[in-house]
Amino acid sequence: MRETSPTRAEIAFLVLLGLFVGALVMTNAIAGKFFVLFGQELSAGIIAYPVTFLVTDLISEIYGRKRASWVVGSGFIVSVFVTLIVWIALQVPVYEQSPVDQQAFSTVFGLMPGIVFGSMVAYLTAQFVDVQLFEFWRRLTKGKYLWLRNNGSTFFSQLVDTVAVVTIALVIWPEIDGNPNTQPLSWEVWQGIVLGQYIFKLAIAAIDTPLVYLGVWGLRRWIEDDPAVHKPAATNGRA
Repeated sequence: MRETSPTRAEIAFLVLLGLFVGALVMTNAIAGKFFVLFGQELSAGIIAYPVTFLVTDLISEIYGRKRASWVVGSGFIVSVFVTLIVWIALQVPVYEQSPVDQQAFSTVFGLMPGIVFGSMVAYLTAQFVDVQLFEFWRRLTKGKYLWLRNNGSTFFSQLVDTVAVVTIALVIWPEIDGNPNTQPLSWEVWQGIVLGQYIFKLAIAAIDTPLVYLGVWGLRRWIEDDPAVHKPAATNGRA
């Protein structure tokens, strides 16, 4: 078993898993930078995060719901691990000649408990909702209309994600953290942030539909043509 070459299906799954984890880690790594698009302030993390939904849809379509759920669970474990490593790095005393001082490091990698907790809850909830809805639509349409289960699952799960992270991090947490300098968002501000981020996520989700079709077609063709699976039958030694 140790010397057995992986099948194309295994290789493809590992690549998809790597893309999922990479996009998830990058989402948290670049989330501290904000930009303005059409008058709406957006975290740079929103650039990488939609990739995770694209990947889970591909895995759900090719490998099934259970495999996609395992990927989501693995992503959560990786997120906790990365958060722990960053926390330890923040606690380590900085060397006086370090090219990056403690303040600069804390500015980029400083952990805000409300955002970290909100992101974790939103991630788990939205990703599992996405996987379950994708399978629901697949069964309802008997495997037809890939565009429907791709968009139907992503549109709703992105709404769950956006509402959860904004509500927990910016409304609920400021009420319970005991810090008088932080105030929960008003309804008007909350509504604007949720709406702006959700519209952006919807646009990205709509754009990725052709990528899902292309990915499913390419992966299935590549996996089905695996020479390791379709080996010629061995002869029994007789002419």
